[in-house]
Amino acid sequence: MPDCNRDCNSCGKDCSEREGGIPKTPLNADSHVGKVIGVVSGKGGVGKSSVTSMLAVAAARQGKKVAVLDADITGPSIPKTFGIKNHAMGNGEVIMPELTKGGIKAMSVNLLLENETEPVVWRGPILSNVVQQFWGDVVWGDIDVMFVDMPPGTGDVALTVYQSLPIDGIIIVTSPQDLVSMIVEKAVNMAEMMNVPVLGIVENMSYFQCPDCGNKHYIFGESNLDEVASARGIQLITRLPMDPALARACDEGTIEDYASEGMETMAKALL
Repeated sequence: MPDCNRDCNSCGKDCSEREGGIPKTPLNADSHVGKVIGVVSGKGGVGKSSVTSMLAVAAARQGKKVAVLDADITGPSIPKTFGIKNHAMGNGEVIMPELTKGGIKAMSVNLLLENETEPVVWRGPILSNVVQQFWGDVVWGDIDVMFVDMPPGTGDVALTVYQSLPIDGIIIVTSPQDLVSMIVEKAVNMAEMMNVPVLGIVENMSYFQCPDCGNKHYIFGESNLDEVASARGIQLITRLPMDPALARACDEGTIEDYASEGMETMAKALL
């Protein structure tokens, strides 16, 4: 609904926001978020957080007001990728997101911990509550698009994101291995169960391009991603190379200085 305030508890209208009869978590009264895009993966280690960060940077370069909600509570990477050193502040009722160097708003559990290496050893219900708080208790302000860095797999937290946040669509991140078909299918099937459209697929670490000869070398072999995507009617596919510069940017917290043609193209198509 155009005038939706995301508070289903105070609304009697029957619309698509009430998926499965479960009301969405209301957004903070001082916030407005236009579009919410989840970035998911069937398993860890495929570069989901780096893809989330690159999409956010690409959207910001197009003049959008961008936010990143780090829903990967037990494996938060967003603060380090963006080089955020400060802790998020609050007053007991609301929390203020941190700003990256380029003006992207971010919230992550690592912004609340005393030490970023402190493990988050919490059970599922607590993890899910934290995600809901990051959506409803954070003063996001006026945001055009929010990217949600979701945890890998199809567990409690992923389910909470789908059910509690008004997800407009997801991007699936995968790698070019024999497992790609099964992993992508699982992510697509869960999205269909939650009535969330799959907007596109990113195949990360797809190949290595030799800086001397320019040839592409498929270290993990060439995948059948095109066939899988075609069978599911997914048209937007981006393949990203193995790039030491990207790994260095994530380690040094300078992702906003890194440029990815593939992510620029995908962000433009999305937005």
